[in-house]
Amino acid sequence: MTDAAELRRRTAELLAAHPPAGTERLDFLRARFDAGLAWVHFPEGLGGLDAPRALQAVVDAELDAAGAPGNDPGRIGIGLGMAAPTILRYGTDEQRRRFLRPLWTGEEVWCQLFSEPGAGSDLAALATRAVREGDDWIVDGQKVWTSSAHLARWAILIARTDPDVPKHRGISYFVCDMTDPGVEVRPLRQITGEAEFNEVFLTGVRIPDAHRLGEVGEGWRVAQTTLMNERVAIGGVRTPREGGMIGVAAADWRARPELRTHDLHRRLLTLWVEAEVARLTGERLRQQLSPTLDSVRAGGAPAGQPGPEGSGMKLAFARLAQQISGWEVEFLAEDGLVYDDWTLRRPEGVDFTGREAGYRYLRAKGNSIEGGTSEVLLNIVAERVLGLPPEPRTDKDVAWKDLPR
Repeated sequence: MTDAAELRRRTAELLAAHPPAGTERLDFLRARFDAGLAWVHFPEGLGGLDAPRALQAVVDAELDAAGAPGNDPGRIGIGLGMAAPTILRYGTDEQRRRFLRPLWTGEEVWCQLFSEPGAGSDLAALATRAVREGDDWIVDGQKVWTSSAHLARWAILIARTDPDVPKHRGISYFVCDMTDPGVEVRPLRQITGEAEFNEVFLTGVRIPDAHRLGEVGEGWRVAQTTLMNERVAIGGVRTPREGGMIGVAAADWRARPELRTHDLHRRLLTLWVEAEVARLTGERLRQQLSPTLDSVRAGGAPAGQPGPEGSGMKLAFARLAQQISGWEVEFLAEDGLVYDDWTLRRPEGVDFTGREAGYRYLRAKGNSIEGGTSEVLLNIVAERVLGLPPEPRTDKDVAWKDLPR
């Protein structure tokens, strides 16, 4: 069993063989992956050591102290948080070897082609079609709200492969090459002035069957792994105590005593406590997620796969982000309305702590939409966590092609 002492020894060996000061960043990241120190809870040979997920903090602390380069998770978050766990669970050995290493090192950025203009909250109603042609699938359709599509080399894609069965059963899951000539990416300008989101048009895109994850028609089941991990990735980001947005708000409070009021103080304390509860809950949830190669190969629901609890974390994150950013704008008064630049930009990530209060306030509005709307997540928590009766559905046994649109 790999323990903390063993991980420190392996990390010391990595640093001795590849001193950060004299090693190119990409070379160091590749060596770290090959040493099993990328994500220690992944299987050996795939960047991990089959170790408990909580021990990743041991490796990270040793590498940070040595000044080792990171893999810029803000830029490659979709690959790390959504594509990787799905590929680990459903990918073939060849797919895992091909995709996981450059995904973790950041050599290949990933995006997610799920939502459509007519299939957002009701994602299973998607209309993008994939038609089999020999050893390939020909894909046509439109996706929307695609973060990082303008940067991505690969995409995780769900498409309808059988319109003659109910909507959840006629979907398959693919890895799409974003450099295919049939892929067109157009920016979507947001309320922040930026275009971190995109709409993507797919016209005759050819995907080899070797890039399918899971069985034909089982794409909805595969997508659930992605979606559950997405909510953990959004709502369960590891932060130190008084880190993230609550840390910025607390720093504002300490720096501007002339703006303080009793009511603002009371509200800040309440938000601080709620943020700390959410942080500790996220730590507990992460400790439950430690998949092993045996559990992945065994089929079914492997240990370490996030469940509906992640939906609760994402709900809490969205609510807190909006409340904290709203508090900050109110506290800063006219300074809270300052905005640095409305120029259309296509950023590589979202920065909730490095920008001004006005940006945080506007960008947080999207937190209750992206990664599953709060309304959908409330239904998931109600039905799958609390065991309440599900909402009535009239489309459960109706073929997708017969549904009104």
